[in-house]
Amino acid sequence: MMDELSFLLIGAVAGAIYFATLRLSTMLYFGGAGGQAIGLHLARLAALVTMLTGMAKLGALPLLLCAFGVVSVRPMMMRLVP
Repeated sequence: MMDELSFLLIGAVAGAIYFATLRLSTMLYFGGAGGQAIGLHLARLAALVTMLTGMAKLGALPLLLCAFGVVSVRPMMMRLVP
């Protein structure tokens, strides 16, 4: 079984990808590519929900650690915005 740090890192990587694609999606919206932005938005949400659902099947602790990893990386990713 994976240890607690692994779940936290999985959540942090998933959060970094989630917020990086959020930035890309926003640029697509403002660039006039609304269809692509909506597709990316739906894919981003589906990937996060799938990952968190998988963690929920492993138990409460993996789910909470992954969710904490996703939330904890948000401030770092928001600082990258120019």
